[in-house]
Amino acid sequence: MTQEGASDKNDGYIKKMLKFVSGCDWCERCCDCCLPQTPNVKVTKQDIQYVTVRRPISKSLSEDSNDEDSTGSLGSLRERVGIELEREREKERERDKFRTESVSSSKSRHDSSSSGYGSEYSVPRRSSVTPVIEMKPIEFWAARENVQPRSPRTKMPSTSEFMESFNKDLYEVVENQSEESLTDEEKLTRFQLGQIRFSLQYEIPTNTLMVKLIEAKELPPPYFLDESKIDMARSNPYCKICLLPDTKNSQQSSVQRKTQNPVWEEVFSFEIPYKELQNRTLQILLKDFDKYSRHCIVGQMQLPLCNTNLVKGLHMWKPLVPGPKEHLELGEILISLTYLPSAGRLNVDIIKAKQLIQTDLVGGSDPFVKISLLHYDKLIKTKKTTVKKNTIDPVFNESFSFNVTPQQLENTNLVVSVWDYNSKSKDDFVGRVVIGKHASGPEQVMHWNRMIQSHRSTVASWHALKTREECDQLAPASIAVP
Repeated sequence: MTQEGASDKNDGYIKKMLKFVSGCDWCERCCDCCLPQTPNVKVTKQDIQYVTVRRPISKSLSEDSNDEDSTGSLGSLRERVGIELEREREKERERDKFRTESVSSSKSRHDSSSSGYGSEYSVPRRSSVTPVIEMKPIEFWAARENVQPRSPRTKMPSTSEFMESFNKDLYEVVENQSEESLTDEEKLTRFQLGQIRFSLQYEIPTNTLMVKLIEAKELPPPYFLDESKIDMARSNPYCKICLLPDTKNSQQSSVQRKTQNPVWEEVFSFEIPYKELQNRTLQILLKDFDKYSRHCIVGQMQLPLCNTNLVKGLHMWKPLVPGPKEHLELGEILISLTYLPSAGRLNVDIIKAKQLIQTDLVGGSDPFVKISLLHYDKLIKTKKTTVKKNTIDPVFNESFSFNVTPQQLENTNLVVSVWDYNSKSKDDFVGRVVIGKHASGPEQVMHWNRMIQSHRSTVASWHALKTREECDQLAPASIAVP
């Protein structure tokens, strides 16, 4: 072997050792005389992961070159190095092509997902990280939580609505409680409404409570209670007696003319068992009669009967205290209705009335009833009962018939009016009710509907009398009746 061959061989060993140790081909790029020129390739961030792949190539190259060196041929080494470089360039081009395709495909997937079309056909990217699922045992014995339903939000009433719904009568109990704590002398001094004298006696054989209204004294003058009174000096007192809480079965005394110290000497009876009587309260309501205005309440007396010996009897004076808030009570009337569709006849029975307001100062009232039939607010016919003398609780038991076809029944109304008969002057109006489709109240509408639903059957009901003005506002048929 010559000296030049030995030096070339040594240089080849040195290059291969440096390439194997350093893992790069710097020696090939610097030796322009012995290796072919390679283009400068700019290393990107994606190429970093492929740097370590060159070691097996260099290793295989070192092994192949080792074989070639064993033959001592440097030319074959150059050819193999060139082949390896071509392979590297081919792999680089394939990697660039793969990266370009992957970038374009990911961009198209992003565009399709952002546009909202074809999102259900896109293949999700698999995550290289395996998710960790936390497993917990299911407690079947756990207590069930009671979920309360959400209450609907209610609209708060306005100030005006709240004041309208505010019932001032409920707060009168405080005053009554303070009155009960006062003695009779304190009540008489404080209110100055006078006194009333009465007696009580319970008859066991007949289960009847006898109330004797004797007299009253020192009643206040009319102007003290009502400035609209015509007679400002003298009162026309009368009394209404009842056993609370039953106010419908009350009884009324006669009217004593122009006196502040009336004397009645009248007896009233109430049939009631003695055991039930222990839960009642005797009320004597004293009023001032006025023919041309409302009857004013002078005062009242209330006596609980639970702690009294009614069998032995009582006789006492009691002071009058302010009465309840006054309501205009005109009385009640019992009416029965029957309709016969085959005959086209409407039967109206006026049975009785009770606690009618007294319109005559002397001799009591002489009530009678007028029944007016109207069709489409047009007066068709009017009938009336007989006059009952000197009573505020008349019993009539009179029947009247009207010809009404089934087609006319729907638009038919009845106006029932109570009058007080006067022989020397004009009759006094007491009160009225309107029964029919356009009635004067819900009770009258209910009575009419019950009659229509039960043909050929008698339907009776009590009706509270109302003023002419109230009926005119609620029922147009009342305006057509004088």
